[in-house]
Amino acid sequence: MLNDMLNIMSTKKSNTFLNVEIRNGAGIVWMDNPDEKVNTLNQKLIDELPAVLDDLLKNDDVKGVILISSKKDTFIAGADIKLLRQMKTRDEVTRFNLVGNDLLDRLENFPKPTIAAIHGAALGGGLEVAMACSYRLATDHSKTKFGLPEVKLGLLPGGGGTQRLPRLVGLQQALDMMLTGKNIYPYPAKKRGLIDELIHKDALLDAAITTVHKLSENSHEHVDKRSFLDQAIEGSLITRGIVYRKAKEQVMKSTQGNYPAPLKILHCVKVGLEKGFKAGREAETAGFTELVFSKEAKQLINLFLAMQEVKKNPWDKKAKDVREIGVLGAGLMGAGIAQVSADNGKYDVVLKDMNIENAGKGVKMIYDDVHKKVKKRIISSFEEDLVMSRLLPTDSYGPMKGCDLVIEAVFEDLDIKQSVLKETENATSKDVIFASNTSSLPITKIAEKARKPDQVVGMHYFSPVPKMPLLEIIKTDKTADWVLGTAYNVGLKQGKTNIVVNDGPGFYTTRILAPFMNEALLLLEEGARIKDIDHAMKKWGFPVGPVNLMDEVGLDVAAHVTEVMSDLFKSRGMEPSDKADKIQEAGYMGKKNKKGFYRYKEVNGRTKKDVPNAEIYEFFGGSERTDMEFEEIQTRMSLMMINEAAFCLGEGILESARDGDLGAILGLGFPPFLGGPFRYMDSIGVKTIANQLQELAKSHGPRFNPAPKLTEMAKKGKTFYKD
Repeated sequence: MLNDMLNIMSTKKSNTFLNVEIRNGAGIVWMDNPDEKVNTLNQKLIDELPAVLDDLLKNDDVKGVILISSKKDTFIAGADIKLLRQMKTRDEVTRFNLVGNDLLDRLENFPKPTIAAIHGAALGGGLEVAMACSYRLATDHSKTKFGLPEVKLGLLPGGGGTQRLPRLVGLQQALDMMLTGKNIYPYPAKKRGLIDELIHKDALLDAAITTVHKLSENSHEHVDKRSFLDQAIEGSLITRGIVYRKAKEQVMKSTQGNYPAPLKILHCVKVGLEKGFKAGREAETAGFTELVFSKEAKQLINLFLAMQEVKKNPWDKKAKDVREIGVLGAGLMGAGIAQVSADNGKYDVVLKDMNIENAGKGVKMIYDDVHKKVKKRIISSFEEDLVMSRLLPTDSYGPMKGCDLVIEAVFEDLDIKQSVLKETENATSKDVIFASNTSSLPITKIAEKARKPDQVVGMHYFSPVPKMPLLEIIKTDKTADWVLGTAYNVGLKQGKTNIVVNDGPGFYTTRILAPFMNEALLLLEEGARIKDIDHAMKKWGFPVGPVNLMDEVGLDVAAHVTEVMSDLFKSRGMEPSDKADKIQEAGYMGKKNKKGFYRYKEVNGRTKKDVPNAEIYEFFGGSERTDMEFEEIQTRMSLMMINEAAFCLGEGILESARDGDLGAILGLGFPPFLGGPFRYMDSIGVKTIANQLQELAKSHGPRFNPAPKLTEMAKKGKTFYKD
């Protein structure tokens, strides 16, 4: 059994990365990085593998080599990013790249068969190692996944990935993987030709040994899995040119030209296919080195490392185990919270709504989403059944008696939230944690009438919950550490990146979003066009324009947030726009009723955004619009959010700039390549930002007055980060 073998191997006391076992004519190379929870392609592996290959080549009893991991659910999870950050010169990066590629070439050309036996994640450099092997054998488990996600770090696959992947799966499939960085799961990977064979995880090693003997007797020829049409398209220089052009157009549309890595990837692939493997690899090495030192990669790597840091729970030792979770409200948010709890978290979940029909609709939403994974062969029907078996729909509090944590996702109304808190305390044990999924109401007010306010915490999820990565945990001055630690661990198990902030109106994410949205309304009042505001901010790097976003969240929600934040902003001399309230009173709710800043149409059963709704201009002075420079829109919009982030840090809502950057990027779509509000301010210069705000305050009023924290730091020449 593979699990038994993994347990045996993981107990070996060794400072080496690679442990070799000879069995039945196979040289089994167990990969186990002693310094990390997962294997990464680091200097230790690069240093050890050549000697291991030398020994196995000399051993006449060894018919072939198997690379397999001793880690639980990881083959190799990519290159060691920290190692890249330590390299200070281009020559250093180039040398590292060349040495790594020479090793992969040796693996590819090894005189004996090499088999990558993969269970778990084979990503980035891990997949590049696997692609250099003669044969790729993988488990059909849902934990097994493949990908070249370097583009998400502002990099390109530097270990021959831009050259080997197109030759394995074809040009179009390779570009799809590399330009998006998305993961591919076992069955789609086999269908594309990336993986040669799938096997149950408990049979992986035995199957790999069998494959060694099979390949030692008969060489393996890769099977081209492309359709006849794809082979025809990719086999012609003219039609390949069309593929390159369309791919570039799509890249420019999705990135607005803000990310250099996708274009470099496209260039390397094109050079390799048109001029040969050697030329392509030379382009890859040059492109990789250039990107490592780009400002975009620097910020994206900072983001990645910050996300790794917050995987460690500061209150872990005080946290309590959670077996069962209750969710109040089976709408879009509640169903999403229940889904990530039952699916990712493996928790039993009681999903309550006012009546059983609504609770059932919530379960149906979850089933529909989970079943998509079955159709895509990401998970099995058995795994789907397990997820659904963890869900219990109900219209009463009775089944919640044994819940350790109850998360409310009811209407954004203080009285309602206080009421369900009281009802929850009456129906559950004295140790139950009550978490509010509010986007703006202070947790302290929700907990005012609680019997145990120390067991009340905020857990602010973002819609759609299964896709949005952030969880904003809000603590009051009474929230117990064990409650924070427990909520934090639940968020991690749900697959979320957590930030912890202190209580206050709007907390952090909603608070910095409110003035950003308000500025969009003020720009409309000044005569700006809807499409100009949205297009300007998309070009600046946001995935969705601010006016479009108001339609997405709902104009009633936007009006409510303005109301909650109004007193705070008025105390600083800001006059929030009342337009969102007036528009929603007139029946414009946005996408939810297909009537908002944009018009909407039905396409294949889905509501799609169409053209701007000219009727809405009647609320903003009429249809006559003025041309407004994109730069002015971008400066005013971005600085409103950035300045409010500085207010939050100065007032103690945020406890670190790192959490502020994570929250803005992962929760609100702040451009990742800019690093977040605080990294951005450091890169531009805190003094420069403060001066820009002061100039805007002169022309547009006190809402642009720089936060005291900014003014203080500008005077002292300080930065938010030390690196």
